[in-house]
Amino acid sequence: MRNPTATGAPCIALLSERIDLRYLEPAFRAACPGIDLRHGTNVDALGALDQIDAAVCWFPPHGLLAQMPRLRLVQSLAAGVEHITADASLPPQVPLCRIVDSGMALGMNAFVCGAVIRHQRAMDHYRALAAQARWEPRHPQSPEQHTVGIAGLGHLGTACATALAAIGYRVRGWSRSAKSSGPAGVQAFHGAAQLDEFLGGCNTLVCLLPLTAETEGFLDARCFARLPHGAHVINVGRGAHLVEGDLLDALASGQIAAATLDAFSTEPLPPGHPFWHDSRITVTPHIATRTSLAVIAGQTLENLAQVDHGLSPPRAVDTGRGY
Repeated sequence: MRNPTATGAPCIALLSERIDLRYLEPAFRAACPGIDLRHGTNVDALGALDQIDAAVCWFPPHGLLAQMPRLRLVQSLAAGVEHITADASLPPQVPLCRIVDSGMALGMNAFVCGAVIRHQRAMDHYRALAAQARWEPRHPQSPEQHTVGIAGLGHLGTACATALAAIGYRVRGWSRSAKSSGPAGVQAFHGAAQLDEFLGGCNTLVCLLPLTAETEGFLDARCFARLPHGAHVINVGRGAHLVEGDLLDALASGQIAAATLDAFSTEPLPPGHPFWHDSRITVTPHIATRTSLAVIAGQTLENLAQVDHGLSPPRAVDTGRGY
């Protein structure tokens, strides 16, 4: 195994217990010829751990990062970092960065707007009628008669709120703390004291919160009970935001009319899971939006260069807050 300092190119480990990250290799090699890329989940696969400069992670093995004395950057594969901060031995002195990608916002806008429109305009109902060659129009509800609530006004949540407002929906947003400014035309709520008021006006609720100890299980029986009867729930956050049994109960009672789910506590979703067999639930395989491979490679190398120049990368995460 060569010493990466001999070429000046960094040594980067691709670490995941969930997926094979070798698909990233072409993008990293294009961005940095001569880069030393290693992948695996143990010392035997990774070689000398004291040569590794940075780690690109998606659910990395717990305890492995702490064994890398040269490590100067931990890079998440996505916008979320909870899959990394769950490791209690994570080196606190090493910057942890997330991906910030404007292209992700465009993809999320399209997914969320499509899911809102599909349910609000009863497209599944019309598709079922079309399969029977039945022409039974209903008077359509206009967008301004339907309120969409966005829980989580970060980069993606703000983009979705702006896009929905632009096509005529009433939009409200909730964040855990007050924002100094928010998207135009979006009614803002914040904190626990305003959560019930926020939920009470959401015909559709979109979860785009970061996953932290405070937001885990956000989509639970209490949340569903405070939504208007017959609401639509869209989860494009993390699987752990949703209490699955509570959603099934709320669907059975009619309190929730439909759910669009893109993230799950167990992925892939097991074949026997009840979500697959409930016509009121739309399941998509965590594809609401994706970051291009070139962006992942580019931001990782940029972040490492900033660290090496004694700077704090602008995409660094406050590990105390979780985002």
